[in-house]
Amino acid sequence: MRTAVRWIPGFALGLLCAVGGAGAQDIPAITKPSRDVTLAFVRSGKVSKLTVTEGDRVSAGQLLAHLDDEAEKLQLEQLKAEADDLVRVKAAEAQLEQKRVDLAKLKEAFAKGAVSKWDVEHARLDVKMRELSLDLAKFERSQARKKYEEAKIQLTRMRLESPIDGRVNEIMIQQGEAADELEDVVRVVEIDPLWIEVAVPLGRARRLRPGGSAIVKFVDGGEKAATGKIVHKGDVADGASLTLRVRVELANKTRRPVGEHVRVEFPK
Repeated sequence: MRTAVRWIPGFALGLLCAVGGAGAQDIPAITKPSRDVTLAFVRSGKVSKLTVTEGDRVSAGQLLAHLDDEAEKLQLEQLKAEADDLVRVKAAEAQLEQKRVDLAKLKEAFAKGAVSKWDVEHARLDVKMRELSLDLAKFERSQARKKYEEAKIQLTRMRLESPIDGRVNEIMIQQGEAADELEDVVRVVEIDPLWIEVAVPLGRARRLRPGGSAIVKFVDGGEKAATGKIVHKGDVADGASLTLRVRVELANKTRRPVGEHVRVEFPK
């Protein structure tokens, strides 16, 4: 998943200001989505299902697309059977218990002089070997469990789910087509609210605080000025233009398209 967020350097906005003959109070900027994500599968495969179309409203966690996973499901069933199998562990436990019984009997026989010390030591070694066999059986089962859990994770990666609430803006692939690893598949955006990145001269930016208001004027004149709020102020200035990035959030109930030119004023 790659987030399509782009910042226009303050130097470029400074040029816009110079060309547009901006006044001392307002600053040119461009609207953009408040959330904008382009999604891709992390592995290659055939797209077996597309559950949305362009323009659909989606919620965070909603399934958007799915790769063909029939082979992976069969492998998962096999790994689950291996992970749940206790036969080897139970067999190793039974063999260990038998060797412990044999050792106890040989110790009694040795006390009566019926067997040699070598027989006892040999039985003791058998017990040790069976203990190791049991440990190995338990380890192999734990590894089988891990392989099963890993396979479950890999299966989830064949599903493409929206990480945000938003609207499907573009679908770049069709159902039945092969998707390459990290190839763009679906773009989801949220344009209510809008975000506006403003390159504010340092002297004015120092006086601004998150939560403060901003007056936004649309250059095309199609809508009267609206009031937004400051939601972020950058920490690093643009050395070329001596500006600081300030993010303004603006409600967009009418769902104006993003990319419009605006002028932003920060009331004193």
